[in-house]
Amino acid sequence: MEISVVDGRSGKTLSTLTDLFENSTIGDVKRQFYQRKPKYYPDRQSFRSEPKGKSLRDDVTLGSLDLDAGSKLYFKDLGPQVGWSTVFLVEYAGPLVLYLLFYIRPAIVYGADAATKPKDKVVDIAAFCWTLHYAKRLLETIFVHRFSHATMPILNIFKNSGYYWGFTAFVAYFINHPLYTPPAYGDLQVYGGLAAFLFNEFGNLCIHLALRNLRPAGSTQRRIPYPTGNPMTQLFSFVSCPNYTYEAGAWISFSIMTQCVPALLFTLAGLYQMTVWAMGKHRNYKREFKEYPRGRKSIIPFLI
Repeated sequence: MEISVVDGRSGKTLSTLTDLFENSTIGDVKRQFYQRKPKYYPDRQSFRSEPKGKSLRDDVTLGSLDLDAGSKLYFKDLGPQVGWSTVFLVEYAGPLVLYLLFYIRPAIVYGADAATKPKDKVVDIAAFCWTLHYAKRLLETIFVHRFSHATMPILNIFKNSGYYWGFTAFVAYFINHPLYTPPAYGDLQVYGGLAAFLFNEFGNLCIHLALRNLRPAGSTQRRIPYPTGNPMTQLFSFVSCPNYTYEAGAWISFSIMTQCVPALLFTLAGLYQMTVWAMGKHRNYKREFKEYPRGRKSIIPFLI
């Protein structure tokens, strides 16, 4: 079987692939195209059955697409790629180091006198929470997460890092400032926020572990997530992405605990982005699985 590879934008034929069969996969197409065009390594390639169609998974067979000799596949260059783990490690390590710089060495940021100023206990608690969150993210990236795609565009490492690092500096500057004032409701607000933060962080970890167990190592298999024996996973009964629900809950709790407007702005920006991601994943679940539970929302139970 011969398949023509056509540029999805220009319509120009880039190559004609031979020695393909009905049981050949898109992964086989990528490997053969890479042999013809070494610039486009497999992770950089995206193939579609229509010029503006959806990217085809590597395990899709040519026979399932009703392709025969003389058919076309439309190619898109995804650009230079970098591993997901690398992106996550860079974007999470930055906030961890940067926040601690404001906390441990205030004289560098606020002047020599800042080191002698007394700090309220909520400043110490906030540093603990921030460190816990990003240390947890780094450890999850190394030991827990299994990615459905090996890479992402290399520009994402700059875009994502700019977001996380920039907001970290914004939040850390105000919470660690010598003129920072503690929350209006004192210990009740601080320790209540801390308890809620720890609860949501633990819930987020439990969801990540449950999602990991759904995907065998080395595969891109997708299955419908359901609650497990862990009560923290009961949120799967109500939303498709409870990891985002717990994440949002953690930052809402942090904002209440610190009573810091920059922290609240960081929370709102993150909630917006996570809602966009959750709605997309929710649509994909419903499209892929006909038996997907109808009562679930995307991220906020009963609402969104």
